[in-house]
Amino acid sequence: MILAIDMGNSNIVVGGIDDTRTYFEERITTDDRKTSLEYAIMLKNILEIHHLRRNDIEGSIISSVVPQLNAPLSSAVKKITGKRPLLVGSGMKTGLNIKMDNPKTVGGDRIVAAVAAIARYQAPIITIDMGTATTLDVVDSARCYIGGLILPGVNISLNSLVNSTAQLPKINLDIPKRVIGKNTIECMRNGIMYGSASMIDGLIDRIEDELGEKATLLSTGGLARFITPLCRHEITYDPDLLLRGLMILYRQNAAEG
Repeated sequence: MILAIDMGNSNIVVGGIDDTRTYFEERITTDDRKTSLEYAIMLKNILEIHHLRRNDIEGSIISSVVPQLNAPLSSAVKKITGKRPLLVGSGMKTGLNIKMDNPKTVGGDRIVAAVAAIARYQAPIITIDMGTATTLDVVDSARCYIGGLILPGVNISLNSLVNSTAQLPKINLDIPKRVIGKNTIECMRNGIMYGSASMIDGLIDRIEDELGEKATLLSTGGLARFITPLCRHEITYDPDLLLRGLMILYRQNAAEG
């Protein structure tokens, strides 16, 4: 089993995974005030909760969009596992042809998702990752990563709405019962959730028009299971997409580490 860690702006996903299955997946809050020791304690607690010892972990890999936390988290992982983790970056072998103006600037999480997608699904593929930001990434029929879009995440949009108005309350993102809201809370919830779903539907249509063909549609990330079922396109929800991608990249690069 390897320790696969995806560090986002809001949460750090910590998973135990091997070539056959995912053993656990936990989330901790991303906090740049925490020290490597504090992160080490949190990782140690996660492993203890799942009755795992150091010897059960053969290695680890981190994907990060928070560069200032790379060193503290890497140090924390080494404290717990005894081995320095691999870090997804420009020097890593991915097996993915990245057709971007500057491939080195593409976020590691976006590359990880693309690597996992082409390993299991038919290209072309559009992946939709819904976290702090919502990202859509496109792999063409030749299995090349050709780019995508970055949008404000659902919670960013909701928080902006609440913080910029005097009378709108904070709400939970429960599944709407109907499109037309009958009270303020319903109107806000429906607007955010159906608005996000409609935006994704519209972007998928435009991407497929540009590709000239239909694509396999995948979603992942903490909010995808609430939003993509409201979309009119058939979108496969794959919660383990990033963890599997990290597993693939670990296997491709561990022998050279």
